[in-house]
Amino acid sequence: MKELFSNEVKLVGKVMSMELKRQNVIMGNMANVHTPGYKPRELTFEKELQAALGLDMTGRVSRTDKQHIPAVFDPEGFGPEWEKAFKPRIIHGEDRVNLDKEVTKMAKNSLHYNALTQVVKANFDSIKNIITEGSR
Repeated sequence: MKELFSNEVKLVGKVMSMELKRQNVIMGNMANVHTPGYKPRELTFEKELQAALGLDMTGRVSRTDKQHIPAVFDPEGFGPEWEKAFKPRIIHGEDRVNLDKEVTKMAKNSLHYNALTQVVKANFDSIKNIITEGSR
């Protein structure tokens, strides 16, 4: 049976979830800007995502043999185990939160999240178009 949503949409959903977690970490840093001894935390997942997709950091597919076909990403395999292993890391060497850096990170993260919402919206618009055209 064919699925309603493609693997790409499921992948976008997983990445959006990670972006939301990152936004929460950034907001936590900002909330503790005046807390003595608080060290800012950072959530990164780009390298793990690239590895799960079988890509190197430049976005090219990495293969061990030229005759291998690139594996298709399985979003179901990129789930809770991966998230459980994910711990926000403490940035050593910084003894306080730099509010300017956190605001910049938040703006960048918001742009990424908004771009992903446009991808999902386009997918839903195409499904809506198919349903609308099919009912005529």
